[in-house]
Amino acid sequence: MNFAVLGAGAWGTAFAIHLTRLGHTVTLVPRRFEQALALASVRENADYLPGVPLPPSLQVGHELAPVLMEAEAVLLACPSLALRETCVRLRDGLRLATQLQLVVSLAKGLEAGTHLRPSEVIAATVPGVAAGTLTGPSHAEEVARGQPAAIVLAVAGAEELLTATQAALSGPALRIYTTDDVVGAEIGGCLKNVYAIAAGCCEGLRLGDNARAALLTRALAEMVRVGVALGARTETFYGLSGFGDLVATCHGAWSRNREFGQRLGEGRAVAELLAGRKTVVEGHRATGAFAELCAARGMDAPILGEMRRVLYEGKKPAAALAALMGRELRRE
Repeated sequence: MNFAVLGAGAWGTAFAIHLTRLGHTVTLVPRRFEQALALASVRENADYLPGVPLPPSLQVGHELAPVLMEAEAVLLACPSLALRETCVRLRDGLRLATQLQLVVSLAKGLEAGTHLRPSEVIAATVPGVAAGTLTGPSHAEEVARGQPAAIVLAVAGAEELLTATQAALSGPALRIYTTDDVVGAEIGGCLKNVYAIAAGCCEGLRLGDNARAALLTRALAEMVRVGVALGARTETFYGLSGFGDLVATCHGAWSRNREFGQRLGEGRAVAELLAGRKTVVEGHRATGAFAELCAARGMDAPILGEMRRVLYEGKKPAAALAALMGRELRRE
């Protein structure tokens, strides 16, 4: 297949490398012209994926129109806060895109203000093309280096296209599963970042393995409760896009959200940790968005609520833990 990957952070670059390794025609399109020049000349993404060379056959572009002329699928590898802007750029360059069938988001976050999921943003801005999401436990460097992984492709109402794309994306080192529960796949991918920050707080406070295990167990229960209330299917959260991504992000030393939470637990301030970052902590924005959703719908989400107080009201992580431990006793 012919793929265009819009966004050249770690995950976009890694997935472009993976697709190229499988023999597809792939064009990686950075947002900034200067980054495109650097990637094309150095053949390495030194800012986001250092030490991993770009395959010779991986193309690097900047102007969208010529890239889209032959693209059959577009992967949007940008942070959720830039997704709508990227979709608008995509829509404006679609005049000559006669082959395009599918637009897939690699983002894991809700749109600020609207609380729309990534596929909903795509559908609203790029009508007439199937929209989906690619999510699950996926450390970019491991995928780029060809280490084994499994993730989920979620597309609704396009079974034949879903099956064909699953086959195209799968390879010896990356197994793709499919689902039509786009709601569940995207909610799991968003919420796990919130709980990874909480897990990092436990680590920063040096609370031990028991505390982290208890947190993850209750976080999964909360993820299911919130997700089902928002229209997802229960079983989705026990798969790769829910439990799998939760475990990886809460335990992985590479996890930006877990590391962010750890620094909070060690006493660093939220504003200090967010200032001057090159990479986005999606869990920070997701916490605010989901807390608003839960409050508006009267949903019980105590971990999410305490994380909102930590991230947006200055509550100390230790005090948030004490509040969770002091809740009314109940049956599991």
